Amino acid sequence: MEDLLQVGAITTTHGVRGEVKVFPTTDDVGRFKKLKKVLLDTGKGYQELEITQVKFFKNLAILKFKGIDNINDVEKYKGMGLYVTRENAVKCEKDEYFIADLIGITVETEQKELLGELTDVIQTGANDVYVVRVASDSPYADKVADKRKELLLPAIRECICKVDMQERTMQVHLMPGLLEDGEKGERP
Repeated sequence: MEDLLQVGAITTTHGVRGEVKVFPTTDDVGRFKKLKKVLLDTGKGYQELEITQVKFFKNLAILKFKGIDNINDVEKYKGMGLYVTRENAVKCEKDEYFIADLIGITVETEQKELLGELTDVIQTGANDVYVVRVASDSPYADKVADKRKELLLPAIRECICKVDMQERTMQVHLMPGLLEDGEKGERP
């Protein structure tokens, strides 16, 4: 599991006093009000920045960092990610997981047949969608319509049966219509 979790990315500067606009990669943009410090990924390592001011504009957070007082000092940070340590991360509710922890998990059917690996999570608003790269040795490899051998699974209770973060596995129910030929995994 990742030790650092991304909470945002600096998009551009804001004004001339060293403020930056941050696109949040967290579910709750208001989370920035509670953060005291973030880690800036400089590409060569991480630099700790102390947040002194937080404002909001549309879907962005506007942050001011201690010791950065003009546009020239912050210009070089455009496009860089902001992270928090796992200890400073929001606590997940039951059946909630960080996207970073789900990536790479092995996905199998309820019958314990290998399906593949979870490679991405698409956030749609209504519910997340898990992108599963179907393994070439999966019994379902020839039944996936997508030429890239990716299967899109809605992250809903009817489809996601069990997630075991210790074993790094996810059991899923293949609902009708998810596979090319309409085949589905039957419930026991």
